[in-house]
Amino acid sequence: MSVSTESPKGTDSLESSEQQWDTLQRVILPSSSQMDTVPLYMDMGTATGVQLPTVGDRDGKASKPQAFSSPTKEAHVEDFLSRFSTSVRSGERVSFGSYFNAFPASYWRRWTNVDKIRLHVRTQGAGSVIVYKSNARGSLQRVDTRRVEGISENFFDLSLAPFGDGGWYWFDLVAGSEPLVMLDAEWQGPAAASQPGSVTLQITTLNKTDFCLNNLRLLAENGEALEHVKEILIVDQGSQKVADAEGFEEVRDSLQGKLRIINQSNLGGSGGFARGMFEAVENGSDYVLLMDDDIVVEPESIIRLLTFADRCKTPTIVGGHMFDLYNRTVLHTFGETVNPYRFQPSLPSEEMILGHDFMSSNLRQTSWLHRRCDVDYNGWWMCLIPTKVIREIGLSLPLFIKWDDSEYGLRAKAHGFPTVSLPGSAVWHVSWIDKDDLVGWQAYFHARNRVIAALLHSPYEHGGRVVRESQYIDVKHLVSMQYATAHGRGWALEDILKGPEALRELLPSKLPQIREMMSGYSDSVVRPDPDDFPAPKMDKPPRRGHGISQPSKVSLLPWAAKTVIRQLAAPVSGSSAERPQATVAHQDNRWWRMAQYDSAIVSNAEGTGASWYRRDPKQLRTMLAESARLHSQLLQNWPALSKKYKAAMNDLTSIESWRKTFEQHTQNEIK
Repeated sequence: MSVSTESPKGTDSLESSEQQWDTLQRVILPSSSQMDTVPLYMDMGTATGVQLPTVGDRDGKASKPQAFSSPTKEAHVEDFLSRFSTSVRSGERVSFGSYFNAFPASYWRRWTNVDKIRLHVRTQGAGSVIVYKSNARGSLQRVDTRRVEGISENFFDLSLAPFGDGGWYWFDLVAGSEPLVMLDAEWQGPAAASQPGSVTLQITTLNKTDFCLNNLRLLAENGEALEHVKEILIVDQGSQKVADAEGFEEVRDSLQGKLRIINQSNLGGSGGFARGMFEAVENGSDYVLLMDDDIVVEPESIIRLLTFADRCKTPTIVGGHMFDLYNRTVLHTFGETVNPYRFQPSLPSEEMILGHDFMSSNLRQTSWLHRRCDVDYNGWWMCLIPTKVIREIGLSLPLFIKWDDSEYGLRAKAHGFPTVSLPGSAVWHVSWIDKDDLVGWQAYFHARNRVIAALLHSPYEHGGRVVRESQYIDVKHLVSMQYATAHGRGWALEDILKGPEALRELLPSKLPQIREMMSGYSDSVVRPDPDDFPAPKMDKPPRRGHGISQPSKVSLLPWAAKTVIRQLAAPVSGSSAERPQATVAHQDNRWWRMAQYDSAIVSNAEGTGASWYRRDPKQLRTMLAESARLHSQLLQNWPALSKKYKAAMNDLTSIESWRKTFEQHTQNEIK
């Protein structure tokens, strides 16, 4: 994990030559089977960075920084000599100013006790090593250049002092008349006084055996990532057991006896991750590393999270980022906060975008990636939590799924424990673009758990905008003919109003109830074959054949009011009760569009099937009235409910309460 090295005589100073150094971050390369991820590790471009404005625009305002891409050469698989070594072709240049290999200096300066670092580069051949840094605005600055020839070992002593608000270090290699080989390189810090902490690596799974076995194989192939892993724990809550999968015995035998499987009832993500927290405390680990089942992990991330956490000034939750599993250079988000008024996930800065593609704009050319991103929480697709934090603030709330990770981050923050989303540590996961968990059975958990989190952490007496926005969402679902989803959201409010006492008992039972309820609504019954539905027919085409258009911002409110009145009063017209009027693709499933149909076939986000949405004025009247009643009651009782949930927090999240739940729902263990 941490390899101490002693600098050779004749470097920058006597002090540095006597200083002992530990590895903080190794320069790594993709495997030959992952060439589509090369832009995350290195690129063939020049040192071009963000061009910063020197004058304002015509209104006197500073123009935004612009990135200028320079032509890049193709990476060649044969140039990647190992996980840590690569060859630069004669006359060419490569840059390690990349997501996985640049050093996130501002994060180390802000959160750790490290105030200086050293870059160690070993090369073979003739050429140059050029070191760069950036500031929080993304402007590039050359730090040092060294000519190299033969087998060369170079050290660059670097200060972290200039990185108060942001910035990275990185280096480029330029080959001379012959190829230049990077034998290896790493970023080092002054040797730590204590030994690295131990970690329990825990995966919660539900019928994702292939993903689980693949990640276990990756771990087995990267033994250094397991050096300080005390235990690999799989909490299996599915009906297709990992231990029964083909190839399991071989994978188990390759993991040095560290693998343990706990089979338990389906208690959701919060129940599975809480089990990981619980077991890490019980076995004496310093950390628990929570990971999703349907991911592909970059194994070096495990080392980086642990190394960073060990150096933090105070116990700190340290998480990795999430890239798109099916478009692997696309970053889902660089960090998230919770908007306190709306109580919704939000981006920490206006410049940040969701779904940034490093193939289109690399690190050096993207200014907002250089500003340090401070977050409220990190998703539990990959998140390292000190057991000291768990002992003080408890385990996850029993929420089943949704909002468990964000609530935990907010709770930790209130107790003085920060969360850091650490660049250079990541997994690949199916992105939210390919899911729609606001519709269907998950809508219950979204609605309930958002409100519960707001009751616990909102700084506003009546939750800010939460109640009003929740009612707006109900109206949108109802005018979209999504009655099953609205029914589930109504259940969510009913369960909130009952108080926190039943939360734990609902863990294993609520999902089956929701699925049974939704089976009675055609808008939630998915059929895979389009021929399972009657052929669409529109009795009366839209005016002048222009189709359905989105109302403007100016006309939205009167249009919405008119639309709701029509849906409440007007009977379903013509043949629409017997056959759909149209087929609507998932990306076109917007509330203002669906509100103008009486009947439609709508495809799901996964593309595996479709459901039949049918307008029912009587159902709409009943559900709108019930939604208004429940939201009125929630708003009226908000202060009292908030006190009640806060008072129950310790019991809901305590180790002993969860112990009773696990004892009741554990099926067996496999070591």
